Amino acid sequence: MNVSFFFQPQVDHSHRAVFGYELLLRKEMNGHWAVPKSFTELSLDKQAELLEQLASQLQTKATNQVLALNLNRQQAEDDLMLGTIIYLKKRLNPAALTIELTECPSLNEIQKYSLFFHQHDIKLSIDDVGTGSNTFENIRHALPFVDQIKFAMQNLRMSGQAERIPHELAFWRDIAQSYHLEFILEGVEDQGDQKMAEQQGIEWHQGYYYGKPRLVDNGRQLVNGGC
Repeated sequence: MNVSFFFQPQVDHSHRAVFGYELLLRKEMNGHWAVPKSFTELSLDKQAELLEQLASQLQTKATNQVLALNLNRQQAEDDLMLGTIIYLKKRLNPAALTIELTECPSLNEIQKYSLFFHQHDIKLSIDDVGTGSNTFENIRHALPFVDQIKFAMQNLRMSGQAERIPHELAFWRDIAQSYHLEFILEGVEDQGDQKMAEQQGIEWHQGYYYGKPRLVDNGRQLVNGGC
């Protein structure tokens, strides 16, 4: 079974421009691509290699577009993680890199990540705020040390709680403003989602409305992929 990266654009709606791409790990099973059970099914070294390939394909050194890489708790706690990411950033320079933490670390851990990553101009993001374990009470200690939070509407839709989206979205938008953080809205699927984001003053979007994830080229032509 093949494990690889797909990438999806992140859009600045106010400027009608792509400012970055998130890398999404996918596993090929029975002819279809699906989310693997664990990010560790592809080593962090291999993920860094694929990200570097993508940066070359997209010429992010010239465009200054951001590449965003997800790390779960197990990967973040790996003793070699910091060195791997910092070495990757040096190879990518001057292209921008953001690390998206899918699970909020402890206070000591986020202080350490912030210190080392920011020294090398790497941004830190907390993914999927408001769902799972990433509640405000669980992540508030980390907010002064990160640069960005991401709110995923699809998580509430998949759990049958779509009616909560406008209220939760407004809450996390206000948190981002209060802590002076960048804010990305994920799961923008149609013009209605785009309009809701616009009404709430949210300018950074990601979702199928702007483009489905595409497979990172490993010597093959880039193809459309599912999520």
